[in-house]
Amino acid sequence: MAKILVIDDNLDICNLLKRFLSKKGHDVETTMSGESGLDLVRKNKFDLILCDFKLRDIEGPDILQEVKKISPETKLAIITGYSDVRVAVEVMKKGAFDYVVKPLIPDEILSLIDRAMETPSQPVYDQAEKVSDEKNQKKAISPNVKSSGEYIWGKGTASKNLLKEISLVAPTNFSVIIYGESGAGKENIARTIHNLSERKDMPFVAIDCGALTRDLAGSELWGHEKGAFTGALSSKEGQFELADGGTIFLDEIGNLSYDIQVGLLRLVQEKKLRRIGGVKDKSIDVRIIVASNENLKEAVAKGKFREDLFYRFNEFTINVPPLRKRGKDIMLFAEHFLQLANIELKKEVKGFSHEVAELFVKYEWPGNLREMRNIIRRSLLLSDGEEIQITAIPHEIVHAHKFDFREDTNSLYVTENSSNETVAADDPVDLKLIAAQAEAEAIKKALLENQYNKTKAAKQLGIDRKTLFNKIKLHNIA
Repeated sequence: MAKILVIDDNLDICNLLKRFLSKKGHDVETTMSGESGLDLVRKNKFDLILCDFKLRDIEGPDILQEVKKISPETKLAIITGYSDVRVAVEVMKKGAFDYVVKPLIPDEILSLIDRAMETPSQPVYDQAEKVSDEKNQKKAISPNVKSSGEYIWGKGTASKNLLKEISLVAPTNFSVIIYGESGAGKENIARTIHNLSERKDMPFVAIDCGALTRDLAGSELWGHEKGAFTGALSSKEGQFELADGGTIFLDEIGNLSYDIQVGLLRLVQEKKLRRIGGVKDKSIDVRIIVASNENLKEAVAKGKFREDLFYRFNEFTINVPPLRKRGKDIMLFAEHFLQLANIELKKEVKGFSHEVAELFVKYEWPGNLREMRNIIRRSLLLSDGEEIQITAIPHEIVHAHKFDFREDTNSLYVTENSSNETVAADDPVDLKLIAAQAEAEAIKKALLENQYNKTKAAKQLGIDRKTLFNKIKLHNIA
């Protein structure tokens, strides 16, 4: 039995929690003001305080600071109407044990109380930092380049902030929404959260919701019994069953159909699932991490995503910065992918020319890390020297400065021509024409660098001599 104090200026919440928790055997007191709550803490010893984030007289974080002074051993959890990274970071940095989101779910409150009674008086934030420090000491997460294929962490501010958020949320059991552009490494972040959690020895299951068809999504997620539908020749475990006890990662969650979202909501609320064609429910314990490259709150406003499901998932949010905003870490990632490609292709290229490095830092990387890895693999395949040269980089990357993808249109516009003369911004340009111009420039440069030795130029360009002759003729190169 726990002695609990509820501080909330909503009388209904106070009465609801008092009745519910008292029936569960806990000793509960309630108050509707921060000042009276602090007076109760001065007079009594509480195991746990459930305090609203915004009160009329004192805000939750300020009450937290006073409680720490009056009764350091008392744990405090914040009640908030809307959870986000800022709230979580703020209250946990100040020593909060945890936080819960309105509307309150009975099982979550009971779970919170159980954890509070079992856990030593140490803030979740401090635990997360400790876990992070231990992992760093063991080099499980390291900013150093590795050739093992695991995700690496940069040294820049954006990378450090990202790792800090991951370390903060990983030891908890929060559901997490990861926002980020395609190819930014959302699955790797989800896997890292799993590996830093108490579930690390249990399964991690990743699902691309965009690849699930409407007809088969239910079977894939919940499983099915034999004969449930045409083609169901045997029973099948769903992905949630396979992830039981561990973590499931739902990538591009916004692609799920409405009926699947309904089933997912039931699973999240009741922590039970029923296979398609089944008659029995099965209890399931899975931490859910979802990812999206679109804002789910905007998807809710458009009617594409269920609002209640969004708030169930939105216990913690991580925004993954795109590669173009990672500064000096761009080349750290490039070196990492080069090592991986060297192993795969059995080569020993040591690095990148200064020209390539400069290009990589300036390039927009619309496909982020996934695009970088593919480009480096392709460029390494065309390289024979100690460094990857600019001639091995795809023309569309080298001459990307010529293109302008405007946010308000799907049209492609050229910003400058091969002579660096300004071109009218409103004149649409044929993509094949731009590619041909880029190819001609690359051939001219290769010929110049090799003193017009066509055999050497062809080798540098990764083509045979006959193909080079044909292209010289095609582009009318003197």
